[in-house]
Amino acid sequence: MTLQQLKYVIEVANRGSINEAAKRLFISQPSLSNAIRDLEEELKISIFDRSNKGISLSKEGVEFLGYARQVVEQAELLESRYLNAKLSPQHFSVSTQHYAFAVNAFVNLVSEHGQEEYELALRETKTYEIIEDVKSMRSEIGVLYLNEFNGKVINKLLNSANLQFTSLFIAKPHIFISIKNPLAKQSVVTIDQLQNYPYLSFDQGEYNSFHFAEEILSTMSHQKSIRVNDRATLFNLLIGLNGYTISTGVLSSDLNGNEIIPVPLDCEETINVGWISHKNVPLSKLGAAYVEALQRQFSR
Repeated sequence: MTLQQLKYVIEVANRGSINEAAKRLFISQPSLSNAIRDLEEELKISIFDRSNKGISLSKEGVEFLGYARQVVEQAELLESRYLNAKLSPQHFSVSTQHYAFAVNAFVNLVSEHGQEEYELALRETKTYEIIEDVKSMRSEIGVLYLNEFNGKVINKLLNSANLQFTSLFIAKPHIFISIKNPLAKQSVVTIDQLQNYPYLSFDQGEYNSFHFAEEILSTMSHQKSIRVNDRATLFNLLIGLNGYTISTGVLSSDLNGNEIIPVPLDCEETINVGWISHKNVPLSKLGAAYVEALQRQFSR
């Protein structure tokens, strides 16, 4: 096993394609394929699953990739320290539900740890896709919530994918509304008071199950409801239509301005927000730094 082979595996995993990885590495596709197969034979594992649809990390490959990234990262630090070698571009990806604090943490990560070159990804996406992204290592970390209603379904998916959930904080439900909404001056809002206002929620695509909803109380019926795909659209509709959505109550005026406010919802539910990762894969340097940045959001 060589350091170069580890770098090959990492590049293929990052690109999701032998062909694309070969182009980035400036070697032929057959040479790259042979190098990876030689490594798999030496270790007696299949790092990648190959099919007509392409190439993807196997279950063993996911764990191997976590260790390979650590080894390559440490080797590059040694080369940079003693040989004045240039560090390779940093790679890190996170998939998250539509939380401003997750974006804030990402901003802090880049500000504090970004080198001259990096290839990072922040995906605000659907709940099921967050789990799939982390399962396949498309993202190292996922950010989502659990509660009494969705916990059994989500935990079953996490366990089958060998993923673990780590809690960040537990919140009481709030509604997000415009400062011009008639309910904005109240200290608390009841569910009955929301009936005449448009309810906004994030579309979950083909997995539009109540258990994958990004908002709690997903089984509740609404006279007026609108589904959206991104946070900017949702916030525009909160203002333009006097709509509301249900979330944690954590907002960022730096990113979202001061026109949207949280108001406590009179409800006994709780929202356990946390991050998911592979059970047997150590976090990369950037992964650990992102988790630390997340934790700092709630320790002030």
